[in-house]
Amino acid sequence: MWQLQPYESFFSSRLSSCPLPNSTHPLSKSKLSSSPLPSPVSPVTRFTSPLAKSELSSSLSPSPVSNSNPAAPKSKSPVVVPPSDPNKRVFRAYGSAAALFIQMGAYRGGPATFSVVGLASKPTHVFGTPWFKCEWVSNNPSTAPVRAKAYKMLPDWGYGRVYTVVVVNCTFPSNPNADNAGGKLLLYAYYSAASRHYEKFVALEEAPGSYNQSHYQPPFQYEYLYCGSPLYGNLSASRMREWLAYHAYFFGPNSHFVFHDAGGVGPEVKAVLEPWVKAGWLTVQDIRVQAEYDGYYYNQFLVVNDCLQRYRHAANWTFFFDVDEYLYLPEGRRLASVLDKLSQYTQFTIEQNPMSSKLCVLDPNKDYSKEWGFEKLVFRNSITGVRRDRKYAIQARNAYATGVHMSENVIGKTTHNTEDMIRYYHYHNSINVLGEPCQELMPMPAKGKVTWFERIPYVHDDGMKRMAGIVKQFEKEAIGSV
Repeated sequence: MWQLQPYESFFSSRLSSCPLPNSTHPLSKSKLSSSPLPSPVSPVTRFTSPLAKSELSSSLSPSPVSNSNPAAPKSKSPVVVPPSDPNKRVFRAYGSAAALFIQMGAYRGGPATFSVVGLASKPTHVFGTPWFKCEWVSNNPSTAPVRAKAYKMLPDWGYGRVYTVVVVNCTFPSNPNADNAGGKLLLYAYYSAASRHYEKFVALEEAPGSYNQSHYQPPFQYEYLYCGSPLYGNLSASRMREWLAYHAYFFGPNSHFVFHDAGGVGPEVKAVLEPWVKAGWLTVQDIRVQAEYDGYYYNQFLVVNDCLQRYRHAANWTFFFDVDEYLYLPEGRRLASVLDKLSQYTQFTIEQNPMSSKLCVLDPNKDYSKEWGFEKLVFRNSITGVRRDRKYAIQARNAYATGVHMSENVIGKTTHNTEDMIRYYHYHNSINVLGEPCQELMPMPAKGKVTWFERIPYVHDDGMKRMAGIVKQFEKEAIGSV
């Protein structure tokens, strides 16, 4: 279960007001902020899997450092002295509107680079000049601390609300843990460029001997990794079952899925997911605590960026799309051959086939209740020439941050010309329909003919329907009868 830890000052007396300390042991001499919240526990998955237990866990958020004196007397409320000049107005601040930084995770991204992912006050970052510095403190007392200027990215395209997403990249001149003695990554979060006030906390700890160079170069653990957006609301267990079975077949055995439970994994959905977790295909992260921080759409940008960084070196390709969307390879193409053609690109986007989530073919001889959703929803919106959202895949090791529909922070090229190689079927909002999805039955249209419904022209498209039989058989072989 994730705990997002806010870092901020609640009283002006707690603000640090000096430059970075020159001490060789800043943990004991630097004035560090304290937080009224309990120390965070290590964020773990609701379910466990082999990937969740790997060395990636070493990059989870540790507790903030504090040297506050618990025996110190509590500060009293300041005495309000009326100004001598009645026309001189006084502004009195009470409370704290938003935290300076809320950490979700911190991860090593390579021999000399680290990423810290979190939320921050949007007005502060839009109208102010906050900035960051990084410092590595080795467990080896004879090794001096190493500092680096941090580079921050705001990858949520301005969609943030009270909080915006911040990805802080810390790149050192060389591996700060070259002797593998272990150590701590400290992050200094400054309130503005005009002030020396900052918050300082431990973003990441590495245990002695835990650094392994081979983890940051091919071959990676998986060929393909799926990073899911927050799962929220009342989700259909049937649609979740179908989606996971289909994409496990689509990606194959050398793949892994990461879901993020923002309140949508109820008992029925959990029962559907557990066999895949036990079989090692799936990791489910509990992120329900995100609801305490007002960001965009269940903090979707935060979640995808954390997943990108957490599993940056776990797979050759990382895919980002939703659970009402199904990837599809036209004309019998193979995924490996498609990605081989796209290997020169860091990122490619995928065009959608927009499907009706309620139209089915009228056939008195069929029992629709026994068919899967994508097996019977076979009417595709045929309007052309309009812009529709795309989803994407990325070689995560070449990305510093990402978005919902693509990344703007990559090394290398991006292509959008993939329509003939890979697409996705989009059954909009079908995941939230708990009953029978077939709400309207239409006669089978003649080949090439259009069916009009709610002023939208639809054509018959059975591309996904033809996949149902083989996917059902695969599910039985992979996890047994459901």
